[in-house]
Amino acid sequence: MRFQLLDRILEVQAGKLIKAEKFLTLGEEYLADHFPGFPVMPGVLMLESLLEAGAWLLRVTDGFRNSMTVVREIKNVNYRAFMQPGRKMLITVEYQGLEGGLAVLKGRGEADGNPTVSARLGLASYRLGDSSGSPQVKDERLCEHWRQLYEVLRGEKARNRC
Repeated sequence: MRFQLLDRILEVQAGKLIKAEKFLTLGEEYLADHFPGFPVMPGVLMLESLLEAGAWLLRVTDGFRNSMTVVREIKNVNYRAFMQPGRKMLITVEYQGLEGGLAVLKGRGEADGNPTVSARLGLASYRLGDSSGSPQVKDERLCEHWRQLYEVLRGEKARNRC
């Protein structure tokens, strides 16, 4: 991941839900081009915020055991309102269950009590070492990276280990 959109994880209930925040500031690079004179968060990045929250929910749920979480499907995306600089988006993602090996999640974002984005997400988690030829050490490094980043976003020590 090249950048982290979520600013803070507010609440996590492993296997159930996660709540996070995204503060949109005028200093974010992509706003210079989207759109000149009317800066708003691109819809794809609002969706990415939901995906990031969903990935954190899966990491916490599996005890940071899996090093990789990938998007396999996105359905029923609905954009409702613009996100302008100075606004805060509250993101809620709920675990719905497993379907065909995918963790199915329902995510939504809202700003000032108004819906901004919602979608049904299908994510898969795995360890690189489970595929042939991938060394276990990569998994351990990635799991440690996720634990440390979680500590920053949550403001506490991650209790789980790979």
